Amino acid sequence: MKYDALIIGAGHNGLVCAAYLARAGVKVCLVERQPFVGGAAITREVWPGFKVSVASYWMSLLQPKIMLDFDLLNNGLEVISVPPSFHPFEDGRSLVYFADEAQFLREIAQFSERDAAAYPKFTAHMAGLIPYVRRLLFETPVDPSTGRVKDIRKTMAVAWRMKDIGRRVYDLWDLLTLSAHDYLRRWFESDQMLTILGSYASGAAGVISPKSPGSAYVLARPLMRDNTTAAGGGGLVKGGMGAISDALWRVASKAGAELITGHTVTRVDIRDGRACGVVLDDGRRIEAGVVISNTGARATYFDLIGKDHLTDHVVDQVERHRTDSIAFKINLATKALPRWTAYDSRRLNEPNPGSVTLAENMDELEEAFAMARGGEISRRPYLWITTPSAFDPTVAPEGSHVVQIMGGHVPYKLKGREWTEETRQELLDVVLSQICRYAPGFDQDVLQAQILTPPDIEKMFAMTGGHVHHGEMSLDQVFFRRPIAHYADYRTPVKNMYLCGAACHPGGGVTGVPGHNAAREILADLGRKFPAARLR
Repeated sequence: MKYDALIIGAGHNGLVCAAYLARAGVKVCLVERQPFVGGAAITREVWPGFKVSVASYWMSLLQPKIMLDFDLLNNGLEVISVPPSFHPFEDGRSLVYFADEAQFLREIAQFSERDAAAYPKFTAHMAGLIPYVRRLLFETPVDPSTGRVKDIRKTMAVAWRMKDIGRRVYDLWDLLTLSAHDYLRRWFESDQMLTILGSYASGAAGVISPKSPGSAYVLARPLMRDNTTAAGGGGLVKGGMGAISDALWRVASKAGAELITGHTVTRVDIRDGRACGVVLDDGRRIEAGVVISNTGARATYFDLIGKDHLTDHVVDQVERHRTDSIAFKINLATKALPRWTAYDSRRLNEPNPGSVTLAENMDELEEAFAMARGGEISRRPYLWITTPSAFDPTVAPEGSHVVQIMGGHVPYKLKGREWTEETRQELLDVVLSQICRYAPGFDQDVLQAQILTPPDIEKMFAMTGGHVHHGEMSLDQVFFRRPIAHYADYRTPVKNMYLCGAACHPGGGVTGVPGHNAAREILADLGRKFPAARLR
């Protein structure tokens, strides 16, 4: 078999890349080790009748451009709008994330009138900054260090496209370097608001907390998607996150892309410094003009390419690429939804909140972070909880529910112990105890549990260190240093070998952007036009 392009891994970025290449007339094939497409953006029937978004759980980052280019809303993707999210506190107070600003300011005022007055200033500040962050998403990282004329020209071109940023460049720098806590303190005084807005740093997969330098970037993540286009807003995906991957594969296959499932690529076939195909686990060799990896940097460089084909400098850079994670995922089958004490007392019109964040205060978050760094299971972990069955009856049997929990603060390696069924049960007990602080008795409603620690995520999804972003999103591992310096433009030191996954700019999350940008660079190298016909 011979193809123009072969993509290793049919996760959502691989599917995006394949769809663009196929639309440009490239004969492309994806090889996926699982019997299904999607990578971490999948829906599986974990228990009879219970359909679970096993890893990725919410559509908040998939870029409208990609949705519109592929007309995904007419190719099987349906996004369900849900009620506002909710953040309870043990003292009975709570905050509802109302879309209406006046309502939301009244929510904030219960904690601090000053914070309520400051919030419009904060949103105005972020609104002025976010367009530049969004613009950077679709930029190919430049390499200003080579001294080559073409790289100098590319660097100057990016600088020219960003010339109107002006003084906001300092704000952008602060967003990338400050802690979320220090950044927010410029506007807010109450610990509740600092916790409400900054706590997401605790669930950003990496070894960070709201007080870690560089964690402020997470404040931009909820805003990185423009919800005002014809693609509509973010929200819950009907049928689970696998519907995104199914829609992308539908588009790619219609354009002529082919798929091999249930097989692993053991190595890239490299001859005279040039990738010319791959070898599968059954011994088959598949020829390809270009080879594209949708897996992480370490797996691509060390397992697929091999150190023998790399310089010592490249090997050293890849070895220093940090992929540690302290995030976990727990999926539950339940006979009832959590009955949030503070939510019930609010007597809101909606019977269930769209999602729930559990983070009591900054001290608890920092203590949880310290425990995870020390190899211990935190007693009070950060939790972000969604209940898809409350809004999508297709994912659970009648009268039953799916509860999905994304959490922070468990180590990849336990101190003096291993991750076993016993320690996983310990983690589940801790999580249920945390939920019961705000929804008493919920632990009695749990029927089944799927517990995914960082090593489980690593094994299930081939993510080194269990890191869902394929590597830390810190200042030294973003833009022109993602995944490594000199090779951040989706290319590798091996001729005709590329990367298209979350290890590349702009990183993780179900954005589709690495796949989009990689396809653009590959087509440019092939001398083909990028098929970006947008639907409006």
